[in-house]
Formats: sequence, C-alpha cells, structure tokens
Amino acid sequence: MRRADRLFRLTQLIRGRRRSTAAWLSDRLEVSLRTVYRDVADLQAQGVPIEGEAGVGYRMGAGFDLPPLMFSADEACALVAALRLSQPQMDPALAAQGELALGRILSVLPSGVRAQAEGLALWVPADGPDAATLQHLGLLRQAIAGRQRVQFRYRDAGAQPSQRSVRPLGCFFWGQVWTLGAWCELRQDFRSFRLDRIDALSVQDSRFRHEPGRGLADYLRHAGAPAHALTSRGG
Repeated sequence: MRRADRLFRLTQLIRGRRRSTAAWLSDRLEVSLRTVYRDVADLQAQGVPIEGEAGVGYRMGAGFDLPPLMFSADEACALVAALRLSQPQMDPALAAQGELALGRILSVLPSGVRAQAEGLALWVPADGPDAATLQHLGLLRQAIAGRQRVQFRYRDAGAQPSQRSVRPLGCFFWGQVWTLGAWCELRQDFRSFRLDRIDALSVQDSRFRHEPGRGLADYLRHAGAPAHALTSRGG
C-alpha cells in the first residue's frame, strides 16, 4: 500500500470510531505499531485534528471533514453484498434506509463501477424473521439509541412465562435468531432474550443512565465475547 493511501485509510479508520487504539489500527493496516505512531504524528503535524496519544487511543476532533469518497469496483460490490446479506434480517425501516444509502452511494460512482456493483451475481433468500420479531427489533433499536427501558412478557425455553423490565443494551443476530442483550431489573443481572419469545413489548418513557458494570461492554465481557467485539466499541 502506498504511504498516501495508508494515511488516507488511517484517517478514515480513526474518523469512523469513537476511539481507536494503536494496536487495532496496526492490525487493520497490517503495519507495525511504530508505523502507526509515526503516521499519526505526521497527520497531526499536517493539521488533521487527531486527539489522543499512544497507549490511550485516538479519535478525530470536531469539525474535520473529507471530500466525497470514491469506491473501487470491489469496494462497491462489497457494499452491495453486505446489504443483500443483511437486509432480510433487518426491521423494515432500517432495511429501507440501507437501500436509500446504497442508492446514494452508487449514484455518484462512475458508470462502469456502478454497473459492476449492481450486476453482482450474489443473491440471498428473502426468508427472515417473522413480522413480530422484526417489529420488536425496530422498537428495541430505538429504545437502545434513546436509553429507554422496555417491558415485555417472556417465555423461556420451557415455555414458562415471566414479566420483565430491562435496560436494552444491544441486539445480536446468530444466523437463525435475534437476541436482546440487556440488564434485567428483575434478576439484577445481565440476561439474553430471544426476540421470538418476547410478547407485548413496550418502550417506556423512563430513561436509564450509564452505570459502571451495567453497560454494553460489561455485558459483552459477561457473555465472554472475543476481544475484537470489545474493541469495536471504541478501542
């Protein structure tokens, strides 16, 4: 990779995350830690507002922007493939926004690149979660973004019902089912709930604040998530 291309990609990686460690950047760019430190220092010297330091992590300061991006044919095909793979599993609102975003990206590409991406010979069955699960997914997505508690009836693997009030932290797709990772106020502990076993889901007006030991990163550690799942939240 040319150095100019590496610096551009480094800027994009830092820009796209709340915080990125040098180790994470080194892995993504396939360069040494020393190279990452040197490249960050060079970008800072050129006026790119990268904040942070070695051993802590980096983030992009406010007010920084780049001109519109161009994608290679392979990159455009990857975007089309990603949307086709994920769209059947999304709630309808998010799937529609994904289609709009992809259309906006493709519209500014050169005609040859656009034709190659749109003609990608990769199709995915339209089968996805049932309508109730997709509706739950949309409501939970909004509740997670707004840090709003949710209440629902839940049936466990033995079909035993219970009423739950939880702090929703994240939704996870396992190839067959969606689950909700949450802090359960009934059990006072982390719990995972299958969305297809949830009934009468309602988003509450009451909001919850971040508390140490009860957030998404804590849930992932509790669930034994691999290290890359933790660092993807901000390094």
